[in-house]
Amino acid sequence: MASDSKHETRNSKHVILGAGTAGFNAITTLLSIQPHADVTLVSAEPPYARMVLPYFLSSEINEANVYTISPERLEQLGVKLRLGRRATGLDRAAKRLLLEGGDSVEYDDLLIATGSSAVRPPLPGLDGRNVYDHWTLADTQALRRVVRPGVEVAIVGAGFIAFTIVNPLLHAGCRLTLVEREPHVLPRMLNAEVAGVLESWLAEHGVTVHTGANLERVEDTADSRKRLVLSQPGLSSPVSHDSQLVIVATGIKPNLDWLAGSGLEAGRGIPVDDRLRTADPAIYAAGDVAEVADLATGQRAVMAIETAAMEQGRIVGAAMAGQPWPYPGGMLMNVIEAAGLQAASFGDWAGADATAGQAVGGHYRRYVWDGDRLAGAVIVGPARQVASENDMGMLKGLVQSRRPLGRWKELLVQRPFEVKKVFLAAGTVSALLPQTLLSAPSQPLEAALEPTA
Repeated sequence: MASDSKHETRNSKHVILGAGTAGFNAITTLLSIQPHADVTLVSAEPPYARMVLPYFLSSEINEANVYTISPERLEQLGVKLRLGRRATGLDRAAKRLLLEGGDSVEYDDLLIATGSSAVRPPLPGLDGRNVYDHWTLADTQALRRVVRPGVEVAIVGAGFIAFTIVNPLLHAGCRLTLVEREPHVLPRMLNAEVAGVLESWLAEHGVTVHTGANLERVEDTADSRKRLVLSQPGLSSPVSHDSQLVIVATGIKPNLDWLAGSGLEAGRGIPVDDRLRTADPAIYAAGDVAEVADLATGQRAVMAIETAAMEQGRIVGAAMAGQPWPYPGGMLMNVIEAAGLQAASFGDWAGADATAGQAVGGHYRRYVWDGDRLAGAVIVGPARQVASENDMGMLKGLVQSRRPLGRWKELLVQRPFEVKKVFLAAGTVSALLPQTLLSAPSQPLEAALEPTA
């Protein structure tokens, strides 16, 4: 993949909007190919890794380890910084990104990687004191000031976001209650049978779980506590639960409101092609704001997961450097660990053509099929044992490669833990090895960022 010298010599202005995983990987990839590229980073927040915030919350790492790169290092690499600035609009005709305060930045190409924000349902009391989100670094910093051993915490919502903080809060000695309006926890990640295993496990570890519970309002009590008023099917009157703190984990939405009036289409995300270009060829989108192809289902989806943001950022960075490479699409994969139990789902895990769930020795498997191809899977088991089996990576490889399993499908149906034998017999290794994202292995971070003389 040869470098495009014309692209470099005309000194194109590359603007990266957003310093999260997608934006950071776009910058490092671009600079690894063109060390002297003209790059401007615009971001309301400093560059940090959202997925390590739970470890910061539990004090397993300090704040310095949250940041991916310092502003000083970016400036050493020649990146122009507009940190602490938000985008307010886009003048596509003039190729200018409009910023708060009336400023603007000119671009030849632009990556929109503005990420997402936590959303709260419009319920009485959710905007009161001692009610928190957990999505940004500022949210985590605020929670660290109030989380301590013995404090009672109610988490509203029991989806993936909620489960990223279950372990940190337990580690901190908190007493936890989960409130979920759906019939079971993790409704967009696990089927009811697996969710039931997880709910029982949580109960055994002192976590109270209310499912099928609609939060009607949050009240302040006379003793400065928070009272969650809940309605549940079959109950003639609401029930209540008191806690000291409330954390809202009811979902996220892509940060796209600022694009109103730009003419760029945006629904669940911004639709992009297989080069991650929007309808405007000078503008890319990646991460939580990009609507891409789902490898497992063939449909379009927003892949709001860390691995997808990393891959998409690298694709855009290479394209900005004059080395466009097709993005094959993403695959949804979620992994959580709660009190020593690990659960994961990936691909079309909720599909109808599924092997009946099987439980063996505390482990559960459910496989979803597309003919003789594995289309998705759900697994659960003690975290140490799941890690030692290494089945998670191999199952993901089977889904991602879409290898026809032929007679080996029946083995996996009858003996769901024979993953390694099926993985190797189907030739999955040889199918996956050539699938490096940019037709070459990624460089170590320091090598990618090392400027040339």
